[in-house]
Amino acid sequence: MLPFSRLSGFILLASYQARASVISTTVYTVPGAFPTSIYGTYWNDPTATSAQPQPVITDPVTNEIFPYELTDPANFPKNDTVDPHPLPMTATPSQLMDQALAQIKAIAANPIFGNDTCARCQASLAVGKMLVLGAPEQGPLLAEAVCEYFNYSTTCYNEYSQLALGSTFSQVLAFANAGGYDGQNLCAHFSLCPVPPTAPLNTTGWFAKPKPNPLPPPKQPSGQRLKVLHISDIHLDPRYSIGSEANCSSYMCCRDNVFNAASPDQIVLPASRFGNYYCDLPVDLMLAAMQAIGPLTGTEESGFDFTIFTGDLTAHDPDNEYSRAYVEYAEVVSYNLLKKYVGPAPIYATIGNHDTYMQFQMIPYTMGGPLGTQFNWLYEHISSMWQYEGWLPEESIAYAATHYAAYAVKRTDGLKIISIDTNLWYTNNYYSYVNSTEPDPFGILRFLTDELQASEDAGERVWVIGHVLSGWDGTQAQVNPSNLFYQIVDRYSPHVISNIFFGHTHEDQLSIFYANNGTVMNSETALAASWVMPSLTPLTNLNSGFRFYEVDSATFDILDAYTYISDVNEFPALDNQTEVGPTYYLEYSTRDAYGGNITWGANDPLNATWWHLVTDQMLIDPALVQTYHTYQSKSSIASLNCTGECISAKTCYMRSGSSSLAYQNCPAGYSSTQ
Repeated sequence: MLPFSRLSGFILLASYQARASVISTTVYTVPGAFPTSIYGTYWNDPTATSAQPQPVITDPVTNEIFPYELTDPANFPKNDTVDPHPLPMTATPSQLMDQALAQIKAIAANPIFGNDTCARCQASLAVGKMLVLGAPEQGPLLAEAVCEYFNYSTTCYNEYSQLALGSTFSQVLAFANAGGYDGQNLCAHFSLCPVPPTAPLNTTGWFAKPKPNPLPPPKQPSGQRLKVLHISDIHLDPRYSIGSEANCSSYMCCRDNVFNAASPDQIVLPASRFGNYYCDLPVDLMLAAMQAIGPLTGTEESGFDFTIFTGDLTAHDPDNEYSRAYVEYAEVVSYNLLKKYVGPAPIYATIGNHDTYMQFQMIPYTMGGPLGTQFNWLYEHISSMWQYEGWLPEESIAYAATHYAAYAVKRTDGLKIISIDTNLWYTNNYYSYVNSTEPDPFGILRFLTDELQASEDAGERVWVIGHVLSGWDGTQAQVNPSNLFYQIVDRYSPHVISNIFFGHTHEDQLSIFYANNGTVMNSETALAASWVMPSLTPLTNLNSGFRFYEVDSATFDILDAYTYISDVNEFPALDNQTEVGPTYYLEYSTRDAYGGNITWGANDPLNATWWHLVTDQMLIDPALVQTYHTYQSKSSIASLNCTGECISAKTCYMRSGSSSLAYQNCPAGYSSTQ
């Protein structure tokens, strides 16, 4: 039997022989010339060998001749501009909104993002940005719909409609880099992203001159003391309703339209005439405080040398209950009362985050057009009020009216006061998230620097006043502007800047600024201190307070500070009678409270060096931290104890003059006494 391979070979050979008998040849060479007879006409010479023949072809369906350009190797069309290229139909604005919301829902549900809430948030912001650019009026509707879908709030319309923050969010999304730093920063505000790192700061060319080395000789104390009153965060509530629910379930209380969810049909805690811990300042308490200031400070006859007010006039109403008229009403009533009771000396005021409509918001002029000037009404009205009260000269008024209510004024005693609108860095000012890598998009820090340089050249001392603090735990100020502010303070301290004053938190706090961005923190590198004034309003869980400083009339350093408070817990007992009102009393002297173990002269200033030594003592003696913590709440019975990590956190906050340093160095979660 033959092997399979040999058998296969015989079969193939037999097959080839059989096929050869029917094929005449196995090789054929075609003619070299193109067979021109196959087509009737040609666009070119079909007999030429240098180009492919181009026959004239007619479409038998349309009876149209295909043009030569269609196949001409040298000139065929590169882009078809004849045939249709269909696009989707133009969507209506409402359809755009529906699609945007659908895409955000899809992003939220897409498993590809895993647990990356930051990526989801920024992707959603990018969707929202496209919507507001194409259909701006749909932006508020999207904000409200997103709020409802993710159950952010039970009052989404009141918070995010066009009558509330919806229009603001729409503007911010239109201008912001949603996919970049701005978007991450905004998402961090909602705890969906980590706070982005502080952008590299290049101060080359920022300062007109280098810091003098050595510094000019310090001014010598005069031995004479000025009395300066400091008031902050009044939050006057003309809508306060005596007898309404003071322990309500939704912010804020002491209004007719609120209730306690556990007892919706019966008031649990009636709002007392003079105020409560969950409520803003009733007119009765405002007047009580004004009446107490003179007798307690010994200024009934002499008056104060001057007063500083570090912002926030209006109550904490929801956005939809705010209006321009409401803000202007608070300005008129509060300023008139301040002048009546603490005048006639000037009151140097700054603008707070609640002193605008929409509240918290301030947009850079550089945004242009009507959007860039939408808050001009505020700057014009508030500066006109300062003019009406006689507190500022014409030059300062004119500047404030056109520069975010910022101004500088030189007093006859030689002190310059510079007031800046710190909404520029406030984290609840959503316009501050546009171009947020820029440290000074508003130009206010440029103004501050130029004024400080002029004062350095003139040998002047300066107080800087603002509302939102630049440091502490870092949550209130954007990292990049507060970082630049820190460098400005470093450059002009301690020889120009004597003191810095803020408000905003309602609590009694302080931060220290050090040389070289705090790389070394000790008594020799401490340069300046910012005093954060506690509030006149009791909100939230705080007592009502004010303070006056004893200030050297030549150096303008603070020699002592006296804080006065009224115990809100006692107010209900004052109802239903008119014989006595609230009692204000001295809570503490700063020098006495913190300086017991510090070697310091009786007339030496409570400057940054002294405050650093206080923090050194706090690290040694935790009881001193608890004392600080108690005074931070104005001795409120609702204050929590500060133990464990809270002790080191407090001293870290005190040593953090910028948000950048706070995020870099300090544990989170211990900023408040609540």
